[in-house]
Amino acid sequence: MAEPIRWGILGTGKIARALATALQDVPDALLVGVASRSLEKAEAFAADFPASTAYGSYEELAAAGDIDLVYVATPHPQHAANALLALDAGKGVLCEKPFTMNRREAEQVVALARSNNLFLMEAMWTRFMPALAEVKRLIALGEIGSVHQVVADFGFTASFGPEHRVYNPELGGGALLDLGIYPLSIAASLLGAVVDVKAQAEMGPTGVDVQTGFTLKHAGGGMSVCSCSFQARTPGELTVSGSRGHIRMNTMFHRARSITVSLDDGSTRTIDTPYLGNGYVHEVIEAQRCFREGLIESPGMTHAETLALMEVMDEVRRQIGLVYAADHAG
Repeated sequence: MAEPIRWGILGTGKIARALATALQDVPDALLVGVASRSLEKAEAFAADFPASTAYGSYEELAAAGDIDLVYVATPHPQHAANALLALDAGKGVLCEKPFTMNRREAEQVVALARSNNLFLMEAMWTRFMPALAEVKRLIALGEIGSVHQVVADFGFTASFGPEHRVYNPELGGGALLDLGIYPLSIAASLLGAVVDVKAQAEMGPTGVDVQTGFTLKHAGGGMSVCSCSFQARTPGELTVSGSRGHIRMNTMFHRARSITVSLDDGSTRTIDTPYLGNGYVHEVIEAQRCFREGLIESPGMTHAETLALMEVMDEVRRQIGLVYAADHAG
């Protein structure tokens, strides 16, 4: 068996715990370090997972000599700085979505990874789900004919106070950055690059969007209709439609365990798809595959795609009037 790939995690929140859990289900993955700005939080996290070292600063973990890949799971506005920190220290990086706050920051991170010849991937876990792979396989076989449209939604009722990260602009709050990236990313994965976008939003009292809708035109001629909400518990489904029928990634589409194919002959069938562990296992497997092969990016989530999607997000924010502190920096 190959030597395990050694992971460090920046951050100790819910998403960091999800990734740490996934690492336990990947035989050649080893969590060796976790860092927080609070040593006490890092130590508590390390006690819950088999991490050998708890660090009281991100800098200490980045400098550690026994780490291959760093997972950035800090609040949104810290992603760019934390990814740059790890890359500067010679570590490969898996960076949680949204990759950064805007395209300008994303360009800086990608440029450093490329100049240092280091692996870097946006942690859009849905991109690596077997359900999405099966949808693409059926489309390639011509199952639903020529593909023209995607409709996708992602929403839940966020019953939190204004200081919570989902509503706090200083923490990169807002439905678009937190949820909207999912329908956007998968629509682009299925229909190709976005060439035009039209967006509307309802803004909340803290100045961030509480629900946003946007339509996209894609380079191949297809269109997609996407929405995200902190006010409505939506179906959480994605449907891709063609000239002969449609395929639905079932609730919740971002972590789908099945897809349903409906054709113009009246036939309908549901296909169960693999789902390893808590779902994050699939992106860990892909990151480790790329790292072992000496790749600096994944063909399933390329740097160019990440940059293009951040640019679309920037344009949606421009249209709905959503501005963050990061937009005034640099």
